[in-house]
Amino acid sequence: MDDSLALFWRNTRRTLVIAFLALVLVVSTIWIIAIAWLNPRLTRYVEGDRFRAEMQKETAKGLHFPAGHYEPIKRTGTWTAESAGFEAHDGWKALRSMDARGITARFNPWGVFSRLWQLDDVHVQSGSIEIKVYEPRPEPLPPKPWYAKYLLPERVYLNHVEADTVDVTWRFRGKRVGIFATQLLITPHGRDFEYQARQGQLRMNPFPEMRVKHIHILITRELLTLYNMDLDPKAPVEGRVHAEGRAGTRPDDRSVDFRFTLDRVPIDAWAPADWREHVSGLATSKIHWTGKDTKLESSGGEAELRIDEGRIYKLPFLEKIATLVNDKSLQRIKLDDCRFDAEWRYPSIDFKRFAMEEKGKFRAEGEIFVRKESLRGTIDLGVTPALLEFLTTPVVKKVFPREKNGYLWTAVHLSGTLEEPQQDLSERIMEAIQEHPTTMLKLFFRQIGESLRRAFGAE
Repeated sequence: MDDSLALFWRNTRRTLVIAFLALVLVVSTIWIIAIAWLNPRLTRYVEGDRFRAEMQKETAKGLHFPAGHYEPIKRTGTWTAESAGFEAHDGWKALRSMDARGITARFNPWGVFSRLWQLDDVHVQSGSIEIKVYEPRPEPLPPKPWYAKYLLPERVYLNHVEADTVDVTWRFRGKRVGIFATQLLITPHGRDFEYQARQGQLRMNPFPEMRVKHIHILITRELLTLYNMDLDPKAPVEGRVHAEGRAGTRPDDRSVDFRFTLDRVPIDAWAPADWREHVSGLATSKIHWTGKDTKLESSGGEAELRIDEGRIYKLPFLEKIATLVNDKSLQRIKLDDCRFDAEWRYPSIDFKRFAMEEKGKFRAEGEIFVRKESLRGTIDLGVTPALLEFLTTPVVKKVFPREKNGYLWTAVHLSGTLEEPQQDLSERIMEAIQEHPTTMLKLFFRQIGESLRRAFGAE
């Protein structure tokens, strides 16, 4: 009895295995036949105008554009396809326009069960994107057939988009600026997107062009978040610019709060055009910018600035001073110390803890206040006795009455406007000279001697 039962179970297992293998063979055969029958039809459908029109509509809706246009779509694998390009304009949200060239993508069929046209690993060879800070507004919903609610995916979902070289631009002071020839990564954040850029150049007049190391931004209907922006100035000296912060994007919140860090950034490229050939140095600074919106009138902030290896040269007034004191070295000033703190609340700017020195020649310390166009402030100016030899002793003692740390000091009061700054030092020197005519004669004969040397070509 036991032997017959064992034999029965062995035969049953053998039968089940054979039946299972036969079922697998039949299913595989049906699957192969189905694929052979379905594959060319699926290819024709994917490459047809009807599918392209549906993808244009759904891609535009997923990226918040009113419409979009794909170049002809070509199927390249079971779930992969390519197109020569996609173009869209007048976006409702962060994307104002898009022009992508050389697109390949992998379709995820499982996304259909989540009511999504899900595209994974989208790759773009080149293109351009214009972004903006937008005001949320309702988007029109195109009509759909009754069965779409139950049978068709609701929207396109871009899971991962990479671009080899793309221009990401925006409008600044009425001009097109942005990050050019960068590698861009776009990933979803709910119904919005995060953007990461590496390499390329940041061009944003009036600021100098800089190399991009990494930029990471999230733009939503409530907030623009700059996680980090790391840039390298295009200069022989290794420097760094870092920024982070946020800006509100709601109609009732346009506030800004950004922090910038500059580390050994060459100042000549940042100076006004007419100053670039006269100054050099490396700026290190921390800047905090805040405001209820981005307008100058409603913003403010604080900054700390230090300039290392500073130089000032080829300025006409330095040449005049060098001639007056008979010291050509004053035609070029080497700044051993140059720093100040600044606070601004429109329309005022306060420069505090100002210090500038070339050791062995002069030092200036004090505060400067700007109110709209008006200027005022007090600077303590210390000068070495050697630079005051063109004045007689009585004049020096009257104008520079204090001595400290090897300098003779006087207080210089500033006034006037930014366009026409005024100071009282020259006036006080002239008053002192008038009280001591011998000083005037000394300056007169020195000027004659300088004129004769120039006339006869003497150095």
